[in-house]
Amino acid sequence: MQNLIPEKDPVEALRASFRRHASGVSVITLRDANAQPIGFTATSMTSLGANPPLASFNVSQGSSTFPSLEVGKYVAIHTMGAGTVELAQRMAADHTQRFVPNDWHEGPYGVPVFPAATSILVARIRDIHNIENNAVVIVDIIEGLAGTEDEALLYYQRSYMKPGDKL
Repeated sequence: MQNLIPEKDPVEALRASFRRHASGVSVITLRDANAQPIGFTATSMTSLGANPPLASFNVSQGSSTFPSLEVGKYVAIHTMGAGTVELAQRMAADHTQRFVPNDWHEGPYGVPVFPAATSILVARIRDIHNIENNAVVIVDIIEGLAGTEDEALLYYQRSYMKPGDKL
């Protein structure tokens, strides 16, 4: 049996715990006030339920995308597969370079879409809950686009990876 190591600092406890928790990878895109494409990589996207179809994701209020989310109406939530790791990395890097390659096009409701995604959910922003320096964005799913199936892309121990063998 493995011994558990106590961590009294809540910030370090949270960091250590989530380093040990694999998360799926998504790319969220929308348009800014000047109709320019913007977006970011998120590991916090999750379903809130199917009736009605709702999802949520988290974002820092200090991110370059947050001001546009506050006034935006629609987003595209892209699920990433192992074959799209470079896209996930680019959308997490310099915000001025995220849409430089012409590997996207305008999708439903004008949202930028990357066809390389394994799936895309087009959603209307329903509510934003500001919490400290972060926000939880709740969206209504309007429609979806199915892409090519691929092995899952996970974020684990500060790295992107695909899952190993099934248990």
